[in-house]
Amino acid sequence: MRTITAILVFFVFLTGNSQQTGSSYKKRVLETSEIDLLFSYYDQDGQNAAVTGGEGTEELTDATSAIVLRLPMNEDDILTVDIGLSAYTSASSSNVNPLDGNNLNVSPFDASSGESRKDQLVHINPSYQHSSDDRNTIWSANAYFSNEYDYNSVGFGGSYTRLFNEKNTEISIGAQVYLDNWNPQYPIELREGFFDDRITGNGVYNPNFQEFDNTNRNSYALSLSFSQILGKRWQGSLFVDLVRQNGLLSTPFQRVYFSNIEDFFIDDFQLADDVERLPDSRFKIPFGGRLNVFISDALILRTYYRFYWDDWGIVSHTANLEVPVKLNDKFTLYPLYRYYTQTAADYFYQKEAALSTFEFYTSDHDLSAYDAHQYGLGFRYTDIFTKATILSFGLKTIDLRFNQYDRSDGLNAFIISLGTTFISN
Repeated sequence: MRTITAILVFFVFLTGNSQQTGSSYKKRVLETSEIDLLFSYYDQDGQNAAVTGGEGTEELTDATSAIVLRLPMNEDDILTVDIGLSAYTSASSSNVNPLDGNNLNVSPFDASSGESRKDQLVHINPSYQHSSDDRNTIWSANAYFSNEYDYNSVGFGGSYTRLFNEKNTEISIGAQVYLDNWNPQYPIELREGFFDDRITGNGVYNPNFQEFDNTNRNSYALSLSFSQILGKRWQGSLFVDLVRQNGLLSTPFQRVYFSNIEDFFIDDFQLADDVERLPDSRFKIPFGGRLNVFISDALILRTYYRFYWDDWGIVSHTANLEVPVKLNDKFTLYPLYRYYTQTAADYFYQKEAALSTFEFYTSDHDLSAYDAHQYGLGFRYTDIFTKATILSFGLKTIDLRFNQYDRSDGLNAFIISLGTTFISN
């Protein structure tokens, strides 16, 4: 990360010191280079871990940092590079192999102390944007790469935006493709050669388990949006996405327990009957809109609604309200509330509710029916004159947010995020 950061800083100085050539002047889309430094900390708890068949600890912590660099290549073009690292520790994923630690008693409600409890995800997302001379046409292209221990993703896409009616109307279309691949990590008891003399139960533990043949997961998304300034105080937008996924859509390490199969244990830990099995295709349609109302120079209402449907049986609704309050020229306070509700997928079953004769099944509570509430509060500091400087970069904004997330199935989480923007002077 230090080498990458040094390279990015070099490009900032390079572009910041370059001079415009030619006798005519045209206002740049981006006047000077900008750097965003982002950090977030996420803490989660619950008792419905999918790794242990819908029952067990969901404790998880995640620390994420990212650098986003925006470079004006010329008057019309912007290069953006987003590089991030996420390091997490997960009690539930540690129980993919609950036997690799020093626990005296093995239990789904306790984390294994082995190495499987932690992992890292690295991503890089470069994009290029071009604006026409009249600034009424914008196109962009992007790429994406991420990697973690058992999963990697490669993506690419682009978008086209057209502004009409003296820039009061905007229409945009975009497409994105992700070509992903699993390195499947199955529960330890389902791996070839597994044996443990502590197994208890009626009979012999001999699950009828087969590994997945296909480890690819491909996603294709088409996005359409329409935005309109409705008046001096009103602005609205509509959007719709069409998403198609194919390949291994099951998570290989998430256990399932059947009601018609004998139970086997090591201490208090129940051994898997199988892993979740889901269809190899999924079609999703989210659509919705935003409406922003400018009450005064100091108060804005930002509203958001999204309806979601997919062919796995999930229907969801999301409603969001954010109320930025400008305290003075530099400080803004913005409380946030979001409500979410969804129906269960056709293939979701509580622990030991599915039968081994079923074709598809999962006990992942993310696919269950639940309601969720999110409460947040943010603070923003803005200095348009960038008086505070670090080296040759001026501090433009500081954004600090606190969010609490509570789900009706007992999952709760807390996230703190910090973002700063610096511009080259």
